[in-house]
Amino acid sequence: MAVSLNIQRSGAPEGHEPRRVPLVQEGGLVTIDPWWGTIQPQRLHPRIPTWGELEVIEHIEAGGRLIDTRLPEYTAASGTIPNSLVLPWETITDHLDVIDPGAVTVLFCNGPQCAATPRAVGRLLDAGVEPEALAYYRGGIQDWIGLGLPTVPAPSD
Repeated sequence: MAVSLNIQRSGAPEGHEPRRVPLVQEGGLVTIDPWWGTIQPQRLHPRIPTWGELEVIEHIEAGGRLIDTRLPEYTAASGTIPNSLVLPWETITDHLDVIDPGAVTVLFCNGPQCAATPRAVGRLLDAGVEPEALAYYRGGIQDWIGLGLPTVPAPSD
């Protein structure tokens, strides 16, 4: 018998301005704002794995490619994961040459409630990229920073 739950997200406090990227305060305390975005699925496609931090770290250490799909205002505010290319989801298909069909490219964005990577993946699949060439880091920069992992300044154009 299936149990039906009626779980709703709480509303933001009155007058609150949502912040999409984690804020690292003096002393290292990280504030993560839950009051923005729409929760994204754990799996974007049956043949695209969803990775956690340990898989992403192993991928970085092995020289694998990562793509930060966030818009420039968000990468400027928080930096990005070391060794990442910053290719916003809106223009991802202008850069198909960076996707190696014989290797896995990991895509990420602001976190579990950010739609940038799901949009980027959809565009890549529509452009003919094989799902096996992609992986999804759903935790994104929110979980990366929240776990105390390093960031680097995002390149500016």
